[in-house]
Amino acid sequence: MSHTLQTLFEKIAIAPSEKQLCCHYMDVAGELFASQHWGIHIQDKQGQRGSIYLQGLPDSFIDYYSTLGATIDKVMEYVVSHHAPAHEQIIFTEEAWKQSELYQIGCGKIYDHEHIMTGPIVGEGKLIGTVQFARTSGTSAYNTQDLLQLSAICAHISAKLALLRFQPELDFYNNKIYLTPRELQMAALVAQGCTNAQIAAQLWISQNTVKQTLKRIFRKLGVSARAEMVARLQLKQYERFERSLYS
Repeated sequence: MSHTLQTLFEKIAIAPSEKQLCCHYMDVAGELFASQHWGIHIQDKQGQRGSIYLQGLPDSFIDYYSTLGATIDKVMEYVVSHHAPAHEQIIFTEEAWKQSELYQIGCGKIYDHEHIMTGPIVGEGKLIGTVQFARTSGTSAYNTQDLLQLSAICAHISAKLALLRFQPELDFYNNKIYLTPRELQMAALVAQGCTNAQIAAQLWISQNTVKQTLKRIFRKLGVSARAEMVARLQLKQYERFERSLYS
């Protein structure tokens, strides 16, 4: 199956959980960047190690990188400092990369990482994860177009992760009402005047899914019309969530 950048955006948008987000990413990313090895790492909400998914590499790579590789990885150092994707040719000349400690003691000589590229996953202004790619011997290096595409992917993953981790709690007269992030996102689009068709197009879902979700929101809030829903919510929680995406 041939995947495109838009395919990955769509898969990210419909992911119902962090696990599915990672799985959708892993299904598409390797082919999209013509990479033999790729992975994604996302810290948990407490900032701990969290989830790690790898393709084409043994589990020993995780131990190698966490104990040694991370301390000498200049590409990762750039990503952490700039919150921007990078590949080895941003940091090194080709000769310097082959002579670098990272290449000599692990990535190049043991795991056959001839070329590497890393991108940031950001939340609340901090680096909370990364996506990594590697091409093996005999392949071409990553280029500027790859970095531009990876930057867009990282932005989509970061925004989706923030949405998945944001569980609004609405307190009406001491009765707590819970809306899912997708329900609150849809309510905000209604408040902007979007039709069901426009909401469906923006969220990459069917119009029937929009209708059923709105009915579910109505039941939770005890309303029967879109205007009542918007007035009851006042959307203050969503405004707070939206600001958090760019903080």
